[in-house]
Amino acid sequence: MSSVRSKDGTTISYDRKGDGPAIIYVGPALGYRAFDPTMAQIADLLAPHFTVFTYDRRGRGESGDTAPYAVEREIEDIAALIAKAGGQAYVYGHSSGAVLSLDAVAHGLPITKLALYEPPFIVDDSRPPVPHDFKRQLSDMIAAGRRGDAAEFFMTQAAGEPLPMDELRNSPAWPMFEGVAPTTVYDATIMEGLQLGNPLPATRWAAVTIPTLVMDGGASPAFMRHAAQALAKLLPNTQYRTLEGQTHGPAAEVLAPALAEFFAA
Repeated sequence: MSSVRSKDGTTISYDRKGDGPAIIYVGPALGYRAFDPTMAQIADLLAPHFTVFTYDRRGRGESGDTAPYAVEREIEDIAALIAKAGGQAYVYGHSSGAVLSLDAVAHGLPITKLALYEPPFIVDDSRPPVPHDFKRQLSDMIAAGRRGDAAEFFMTQAAGEPLPMDELRNSPAWPMFEGVAPTTVYDATIMEGLQLGNPLPATRWAAVTIPTLVMDGGASPAFMRHAAQALAKLLPNTQYRTLEGQTHGPAAEVLAPALAEFFAA
């Protein structure tokens, strides 16, 4: 295990694979290296041409955590990884990690290309919005020790469609979901105001002018595709691409070639 120390002293654990220009992989809510094998699979597929950094976002896996939480602290975590990578990097962000990656570019981090998969905005009425007090409800559940309820509430509300929760709660993976349930509040903070059915804010990512690839899955829910399309229209230097047959969890053998093509261009 390798690690870097973020600006506030938090230890961020990561794996490094390959040789070539650096790519920082910013994972989604609830995901971390030991729980999401796709991260390592994508790194393996990109490693012949890139140096891929996969890491556990703070509060997850082998990374530490420091209160109070702020999105700026997660941006500083990415900055520490970029420094370890040599001072500049490409970044790939998945789901809420895509929105965190956008914020990192907007804050001026030395990111030279950005690839994003299905930032989970809700920009129209193609699905119900999350509750206005979504983050507060999550925080209250965590404070009351109801980690399982918080994980379930986050997954069902954020996904916007029925999930097999009885099956999930009885699966061997459920303790891992409960273990990282407090970090759902972090992702709710990143997404705050962006899942209410309103158009994307015109100014939040005005500084994101680097080459950006926005992707969605052809088998994903309509609201995910509408979100990706809205972001692609908002940013000035963007390619938009649909990965046919893919859902919110794209297969490594489909996603990795799209990333390699974009980052190598």
